Amino acid sequence: MTSTPTPFTADDYRARMTRAAQSAADAGLDGVLIAPGPDLVHLTGYRPVATERLTVLVLAADRDPVLVVPTLEAPDAEAAPGAPALTVRDWTDGKDPYAVVAPLMDMSGRFAVSDNTWAMHLLGLQRELPGASYVSLTQALPMLRAVKDATEIALIEAAGAAADQAYGEILKVPFAGRRESDVAADLAALLLRFGHSQVDFTVVGSGPNGANPHHEAGDRTIVHGDMVVLDFGGLKDGYGSDTTRTVHVGEPSVAEQHIHDVVREAQQAGVDAVRPGVACQEVDRAAREIIEEAGYGDLFIHRTGHGIGVTTHEPPYMIEGEAQPLVPGMCFSVEPGIYLPGRFGVRIEDIVTVTEDGVRRFNNTSREMAIVE
Repeated sequence: MTSTPTPFTADDYRARMTRAAQSAADAGLDGVLIAPGPDLVHLTGYRPVATERLTVLVLAADRDPVLVVPTLEAPDAEAAPGAPALTVRDWTDGKDPYAVVAPLMDMSGRFAVSDNTWAMHLLGLQRELPGASYVSLTQALPMLRAVKDATEIALIEAAGAAADQAYGEILKVPFAGRRESDVAADLAALLLRFGHSQVDFTVVGSGPNGANPHHEAGDRTIVHGDMVVLDFGGLKDGYGSDTTRTVHVGEPSVAEQHIHDVVREAQQAGVDAVRPGVACQEVDRAAREIIEEAGYGDLFIHRTGHGIGVTTHEPPYMIEGEAQPLVPGMCFSVEPGIYLPGRFGVRIEDIVTVTEDGVRRFNNTSREMAIVE
């Protein structure tokens, strides 16, 4: 297995916070407010649980970063790997936490706020600073976490390799006569066995259920002759995996094999379109063109890909209308599909990264249709 890269240092987190603050300034904002969640993990390495007690990181280009936390959580905040790069300021129960944050902000400033900020906290800040205004972080700075450094790329690659190992093992288990939920449980156990700390999803869509791209594995019994979509992933060492393969219980029909071949060709076309400077939408167009030419365009019902990092779904998105150019270090999925309602679905997905001169896959299992028992 791929070895775990060196942990992030305080300098890594300092550079991320500096870059975030400067990106906000470049976008005409006065700062960034980060609540507990993936953005806070990315910027500081701190992973508190979001609660009614306010925790918020305040970033601005003209001042040092400050993390405001409840007093009872201050020791954990100060132990976070990014803590040496910021100031921790605490508040005690019974005090107004928004009054602690207000002096760190411009009274009439405009701030980007992480998308998962609780409404009660944003409303509290609005009451304290009625002259300030706020915008969604994803709307204002959609590429904040999009370009990964070398260590992040190594972590995503290792997560992809672990997911590949899980796929190799799931092909050995029986499918026919078992429920979707049984196979999903096998997949989850395999992800954990190969180093994942968190399983985010194990889609097992058999027969007609495969026509639902995000089908939740249920009690349907898989039978001989079923096409089965397997889409699974989670977090390993804090970074995501996500891969999809479509298998068949017994030999497929000519029609089933044909549709799988179309999706495989489309997925390859999407990957081949990836290189620096190409707009995200061009990846979607390349994959979609193959499916449309084969006559199944109206059955490809989702975007071609999404970014991945400290979460399994994040910007950038490979979809028509997204003109953001690809940059070396971006990591995202390429996952076209065809879904025939009431019959079956086919999807093939790899995580890739943009390199200096092209693309590299992080999932390397066969994209041919595997035959399972």
